[in-house]
Amino acid sequence: MSNWWSEVLRCPICGASTEQVENSLFCVGARRHCFDFASAGYVTLALSRAAGGDDATLIASRISFLSGDFYRPIADKTLALLERYAPGGTVLDAGCGEGYYSCHMARNGARVIGLDLSKNGVKHAAKQAKKEALPSLFGVAGIFELPIADASLDAVVSLFAPVAEEEFLRVLKPGGVLIVAGAGPRHLFSLKQVLYDTPYENDARADLPQKMSLLESECLRFDMSLNARSLQDLFSMTPYFYRTSLEGKQRLAALEALEVNAEVEFAVYQKA
Repeated sequence: MSNWWSEVLRCPICGASTEQVENSLFCVGARRHCFDFASAGYVTLALSRAAGGDDATLIASRISFLSGDFYRPIADKTLALLERYAPGGTVLDAGCGEGYYSCHMARNGARVIGLDLSKNGVKHAAKQAKKEALPSLFGVAGIFELPIADASLDAVVSLFAPVAEEEFLRVLKPGGVLIVAGAGPRHLFSLKQVLYDTPYENDARADLPQKMSLLESECLRFDMSLNARSLQDLFSMTPYFYRTSLEGKQRLAALEALEVNAEVEFAVYQKA
């Protein structure tokens, strides 16, 4: 059985190319390393249970919140940038989580490989993609050791995830692009005003690419009208969940609704 992603995936053990035989992924190396697909449709390509993947509770909150399409403007902006710089290309969603953005891209012309260390997230993404027969493949793997061939991708997207610049440079084709999105200084500031006595702006990130050319950058701002359930889901999927006092959590729990602001910084980089 041949699949488009066979040209892209590489064995995480020996680096050989891969092929699917029934419900298993084999490499073509001398030892024919084998990786079985789970019934949900994903494959585990991490060599160990590396730390860093989101836990089941956080993934459940993200699934619930994102199902309301409150972050649809982020998904649409990502898609618009892909259509501008890598139309119809092969895309890696690096740190794909539950696959909300991956599936949106795959529904609209991209061939998507989604990788994340969270088995719970990847499982949900693969089930959704399988249900819709999307041109995608999901796997459990870390973004700093990608099971991806050199110079094989048209684009990498990194949405609210760390930037592994050296790996992204390795897997991108010459002229390929990296789309980065992350929290702006005042992202969710209205939520912080409820949680903290002295709300603070987000720090500038320190992991943006240094060896790629910046093509464009833009700050996307929009507001979300959230009810009590959506507020709790949003809170539970942010780092604030672990940093907030009991008093702050109680203030949030007492609200029936809140207008929450989003501020997301986008940047597009290109490999020479």
